[in-house]
Amino acid sequence: MEQIVVKMADCAISDAPGQVLVTFALGSCIGLSAYDPEAQLGGLLHFMLPESAIDRDRARASPFMFADTGIPMLLDRLYARGAVKRRLLLHAAGAARMCDPNGVFEIGKRNHLAVRRILWKAGVLLHGEAVGGAESRTMRLEIGTGRVWFHQGGSVCELAPPVARKGGSSWPTGS
Repeated sequence: MEQIVVKMADCAISDAPGQVLVTFALGSCIGLSAYDPEAQLGGLLHFMLPESAIDRDRARASPFMFADTGIPMLLDRLYARGAVKRRLLLHAAGAARMCDPNGVFEIGKRNHLAVRRILWKAGVLLHGEAVGGAESRTMRLEIGTGRVWFHQGGSVCELAPPVARKGGSSWPTGS
């Protein structure tokens, strides 16, 4: 499988069945995956902050840094490539309390609330999430199957199993 790395404040879209989109270092940041099983089209966003209003210039230069600019762009790019809103399967990981033991800034919590609010306004909902805690995560989306999983500490956890094909069987999961 070819691995496509999504860096902080970035996004990637793919319809190549042999690709896996991956993002690392999801502390207070959130990784948001969106997948249309019929189109076999998916995207992965790694955003850092909830609201672009804190720095409009930076938001123009790096819109994927913020939930309120990055999430709509991810969805628009998927729709432009053939994804259909009602078929989208969305998963989120991250929003940990990192470098803020007293909860002063609560960036992870604010990011999580922003995701839920923005998706609700867009008419789509999360199908699964792994948020909170105090550990960083790595998130992956396998384009050929829609499988979503994350690494946290020494564990691998599945957020979404491979999507079943018509007729009931699932796509091979690869390795």
